[in-house]
Amino acid sequence: MNLLHIPVGEANAALDCYLLDNSPEIDAHRTRPCIIVVPGGGYLETSDREAEPIAVRMLAYGYQACVLRYSTYPAHYPIALLELAQAMAAIRANAEDWHIDPDQLFVAGFSAGGHLTASLGASWSTELPEQYGFDAGQIRPNGLLLGYPVISSGEFAHRPSFDRLLGDRSTDHSALAHVSIETRVTPDFPPTFLFHPLTDSTVPIENSLLLIAALRRAGVSVEAHLFPSGRHGVSLGTVESMYADGSGVEECVQVWPELFRRWLDRRTQETQAQ
Repeated sequence: MNLLHIPVGEANAALDCYLLDNSPEIDAHRTRPCIIVVPGGGYLETSDREAEPIAVRMLAYGYQACVLRYSTYPAHYPIALLELAQAMAAIRANAEDWHIDPDQLFVAGFSAGGHLTASLGASWSTELPEQYGFDAGQIRPNGLLLGYPVISSGEFAHRPSFDRLLGDRSTDHSALAHVSIETRVTPDFPPTFLFHPLTDSTVPIENSLLLIAALRRAGVSVEAHLFPSGRHGVSLGTVESMYADGSGVEECVQVWPELFRRWLDRRTQETQAQ
C-alpha cells in the first residue's frame, strides 16, 4: 500500500490517499472503485475518528480510499466545496497511475462532512461548472455515502455548522437557503446510500428524512438505514473508532459498512452492464 499526501487548493486542505498496489501474481491491470472520505467536525475541524478508520475499512473491501482534510472555520462557503471538487478532479487525473476506475468514484461524508458531500451532489452539474469553471465530468460523484449528515438549515438545523460555514452570512436567508440541501435536489443528484441513528441528539434524524423525501421526489435512487440507537459521530460504531472516553461503540450500527459494500458492488455491476 502507498500513502500519498497531496495539497489541495490554496489553503491548508490536503488529500491523503491510501492506495493498494497491483500484483502481477494476481492482476497487474486491476482498477478499483475509490472512496473519498470526508470527515465531520461541524465545519470547525475534521474528525480523526471519521477519517483513517473509515479509509482502512474501505481498503479491506478492496477499494482505494482517500481522506480529504478540507478547510474549516474561519474558511467559509464555498472554499471547502471547491477543495472537494479539486480533489475529485485530481483523483480522476491520476486514475490510471493509482489503479482507480474513474467511473467508480464515490464520496463518503459524515455529519458536516456529509453536508459538504451532499453539496457536491447538488452542485457538480450546475454551480461548480457554471460559476467556477470545473469540468462536470471530472467532478461528478458516481454515488454518495452520507452518515448522519447535516442537511437542512431550517427548523432541524445543526446551527453551529451553518454559523461556521457562512460566517457573517449566517443570518442571510438567501445564503441559508442555498446551503439547505433538501431544497437543491434535482435528478442529477447522485445515487445515495444513507444511514442515521434515530437517537442522534446533535443532528436530528429529520435531516436525513428531508433528504430522503427530496431524493424520492426527484427520482434519485436512495438506500437508507435508520438505526435504533447510537450517538452522533458514531463512525464505524466499533472500538477502532470510539471516542477517547470509551463511548461510541454501538453494535447495531456496525453493520453499515457491509451494507454499503453490497450497495456499491450493485452500483458497479449496473454500470458495467450498461
